[in-house]
Amino acid sequence: MRYVKREPYYEGLPPFNVSGSPFNVVPIHNAPELMKDTCALINSEWPRSETARMRSLQASCDTLPCSLVLTTEGMCRVIAHLKLSPITSKKKACFVESVVVDKSYRGQGFGKLIMKFAEDYCRVVLDLNTIYLSTIDQDGFYERIGYEYCAPVSMYGPRHCELPSLQNLNKKYMKKVL
Repeated sequence: MRYVKREPYYEGLPPFNVSGSPFNVVPIHNAPELMKDTCALINSEWPRSETARMRSLQASCDTLPCSLVLTTEGMCRVIAHLKLSPITSKKKACFVESVVVDKSYRGQGFGKLIMKFAEDYCRVVLDLNTIYLSTIDQDGFYERIGYEYCAPVSMYGPRHCELPSLQNLNKKYMKKVL
């Protein structure tokens, strides 16, 4: 595939549309009309104030942090979301968080699809080489798409003491080298 620079994208990259698929992945900051629906989707899984959630979505940018949204063609329905965040101590890596698929679309491959697009976006657009994540109950899913277990990673850089959040016995850390 030949990439032709168009502002602010490369042809074939966000919004992605693979093989005539009726689905696109777009950075939320380039589709602000989707923010309210994206906020509702994330809050359906992890309730938080709408104001706080909207601030997080509005922080999305061309570098990191960047929220990606999987939509139907014509961008009329939000199907899935994930957020790519910087890791202060690892310049060529990011942390993926808030991965959520609309309940009515689960089990149909959309989680795998948005993760694949996120990996491509990280590798091609952001020039990153590793993605980290943490999960409590979806490690089997992430293993099936190529992630492996790793030591806990702090998005906030090195600490002189252990953070309680890194000690959560139910939380598993995983990574994928791109």
